[in-house]
Amino acid sequence: MQIPEDTLAQVLDRFEQIEARMAVVREPDEIVSLSKEHAELRPVAEGVAKLQAHMAEMADLEELASDPEMGAMAKDELQTLKDALPDLQKAVAVLLLPKDKDDNASVVLEIRAGTGGDEAAIFAGDLFRMYSRYAQLQGWKVEVESESEADMGGYKEIIASVSGNGVFGNMKFESGVHRVQRVPVTETQGRIHTSAATVAVLPEAEDIDINFSMNDVRVDTMRASGAGGQHVNKTDSAVRMTHEPSGIVVVCDAKSQHQNRANAEKILKLRLYDMERERMDAERADERKSKVGSGDRSERIRTYNYPQGRVTDHRIGLTLYKLDKIVAGDELGDVINSLLAEDQANKLADLEAG
Repeated sequence: MQIPEDTLAQVLDRFEQIEARMAVVREPDEIVSLSKEHAELRPVAEGVAKLQAHMAEMADLEELASDPEMGAMAKDELQTLKDALPDLQKAVAVLLLPKDKDDNASVVLEIRAGTGGDEAAIFAGDLFRMYSRYAQLQGWKVEVESESEADMGGYKEIIASVSGNGVFGNMKFESGVHRVQRVPVTETQGRIHTSAATVAVLPEAEDIDINFSMNDVRVDTMRASGAGGQHVNKTDSAVRMTHEPSGIVVVCDAKSQHQNRANAEKILKLRLYDMERERMDAERADERKSKVGSGDRSERIRTYNYPQGRVTDHRIGLTLYKLDKIVAGDELGDVINSLLAEDQANKLADLEAG
C-alpha cells in the first residue's frame, strides 16, 4: 500500500508544531488540548518516522548496489528491506486511519437480562464480572451506578461506569445480544437451555451534541428496591426519568436521591447520544456493508456454548474453544482484538477501493 509522501510529511509537521507549541504555552485549557493531541499523534508520528527511515535506507542501498565491492551485500540487504516494506506500510496505514472521535472516551456499560428468566439474570451477572475483570486488566476503573439484583443471583439490570483511556475504542463492538447455552442451576433434568442478555456500551463524550432539555423530561421518585437494607422500601430515594420525545426511561436506585438524579440525567443524555450514534452507524453500515459495527444493537452478536466450551462471535465467524478463560475475563481480549482487527481491515479495504 503506497502512502503519499505529502501525507507522511504532514503528520510529522503537525507533530513538530504541537511539540513546539507545548514548550511555550501557558493556558491550562490549551495545555490539556495539546497534550491530548500529542498523545494521540505520537504513535502515528513514530510509525511514519520509522517508515521514512526504512525508505531512506532502501534508497542508500540502491546506490550501493552498483558498487563493485559492496554491491552484492547491498543487494541482499535491499531485498530484505523490500520484503519488509509492505507490512510496514500497512502498519502505518492503520495508524493513519480516521479514528472514532469517541475512541478515547470512558463509557457507561449497561447489561440487562433478556429471555430466559432466572438463568438470563445469572448470565447477566457473568457478563458483568467478565467485563469487570477485563477492565481491571486494562487498568480501568469500574463503578456501579445502578443495579437490580435477581432472586436467584445475577442481575435483572446493572449499569456501571468504566473510566480510563481508550475504553470505548476497545469495547464499542460489545453492544448487542449475548446468548448462552448451558444447563442452568435451576434445571433438574439436565437439559441445556438457551438464554440471553443485552449489552450496551455508551461513550461518555466530552461534548454531547444533542438537542436535550430537562423540560422534555418527566422525573418521578419512588421507593428503592433491592435485596435488602435499611434504605429499601423506606425512603423515596430512587429516581425515574422519562424523556418524553423519545420514550427513553432511566431508573437509578442507589441510596442517595441527589446522586440518583445526577446519574439518571447523565445516563439519559448518553442514551440519547448513543441513539444518534446508532442511526449514523447504521447509515454508514448500509454504505460499507461491514460485518462489524453495523449499528443494530438488537442483533445476536455472540454465543457462549458451555457444553462445547466455545465462544462464537457471529459477525466475523470467530470461534474460540476456551470459554472458561474468556468468561473469566482473562482472555476476552482475544475476541475484542479480533473484532478491532476486522474493523481495521474493512477500513483499509474501503480506503484502497476509494
